[in-house]
Amino acid sequence: MGQLPHLLLWHFDTASIAVYKQWIPNTNFENASNWDKDRIPCANDVVLFKSNQVFDFQNSIHLGQSLPYLPLNGEFIMTPGAGFAAFDGSWDPGCDTGSAVSFTDAEKYKWHDPALWHAATSLEDLDQGKYIFAVDEERVPCQYDDVIFQPETSFRVNIDSSERMIHLRSISIMGQKFTSDAALAEYMQRSSAKLQFHGNGTFQVTNARCPDKSGCECGNDGEHRQICAALLGDSGTRCPALVCKDPFQPVGHCCEICGECRMGINSLCFMCLAFFEKPKYAGVQMAISKVRKPQTSRNSIPVIQIVLMDDKTGSQTGTNAEQLAEDIMRDIAEHGDSFGIVTGTVQVATGSNSSGQEGTIADGTIAGTVIGLLLGLLLLGIMLLLHRKRMIR
Repeated sequence: MGQLPHLLLWHFDTASIAVYKQWIPNTNFENASNWDKDRIPCANDVVLFKSNQVFDFQNSIHLGQSLPYLPLNGEFIMTPGAGFAAFDGSWDPGCDTGSAVSFTDAEKYKWHDPALWHAATSLEDLDQGKYIFAVDEERVPCQYDDVIFQPETSFRVNIDSSERMIHLRSISIMGQKFTSDAALAEYMQRSSAKLQFHGNGTFQVTNARCPDKSGCECGNDGEHRQICAALLGDSGTRCPALVCKDPFQPVGHCCEICGECRMGINSLCFMCLAFFEKPKYAGVQMAISKVRKPQTSRNSIPVIQIVLMDDKTGSQTGTNAEQLAEDIMRDIAEHGDSFGIVTGTVQVATGSNSSGQEGTIADGTIAGTVIGLLLGLLLLGIMLLLHRKRMIR
């Protein structure tokens, strides 16, 4: 779980560490999944394109005796050295009898679908596939995130938005990074941009980082319904069946889970780092976010939510996450006053027959997979922790 220390560090000092979200799907010609036959067209195939699409070509396209049916309104992006070439098909023995091969519909890809994004705390981690775990709302780009569409890769994305305005720190398209509304607005007027993005949403880039040391809210709570519809389908009935007793649903997540979660006004999750160094917790994932916890039907308070999930299955589901929560809560019970922690609650949802409960640091009760921490002296607590670990004098 190499990404977890980065996640903790990001939460410890949000002003200096960014989160990068990279779009996954593409409309590249060489991507076999973009074709209805699940293969790249061969020389004798009849190639069919629909209108309003953008295509990226990394290599030369070999056409047989039939020319492709080109889109009425589209764009081909050729990398250096790529192009079209005509052959009689004899060079391609696996394509003796050609068939009609159609480029699949790219209209289905939605900005607010959490499954279509990768997230990392550095560009290096993004390149190496070291992605972070997050609740569904935060898998979609948040207001202080840097968004990346890979260079030399074509795409088409539906940016319909309930809020109409999509707030970002920056967005990179075709290798060009936009950090101001003026430059981005100029790009969005191009014909290429109109083929890449469609829908009623509008981007606003701020080039600003979260100013709060305890973290900032993602800002996607107003899109919760749309995010879950994109992830689960409009019916919203595709949540996985769970074996644990009393599963819970973290704030910002679309389905109930088995695992562990905590909440509080400020975060001191840097203290969790030592526990993740233990081999038995190698399969545990952690997501940290600032969310709004309802107090009444009209009021809510900002809290820090920590979600812990493990890779156990069957009756063992969530047990490692529960054990990690117990370790953390035990340490908080022992040193909580030094960290300025006011109170904390925990919920458990595991594969065991134990029922979910709630408790506070005062009585030391551990109930499972959702932990709420109300923290006071954040900076003082972090300094005390680092002093204990001999990381500062």
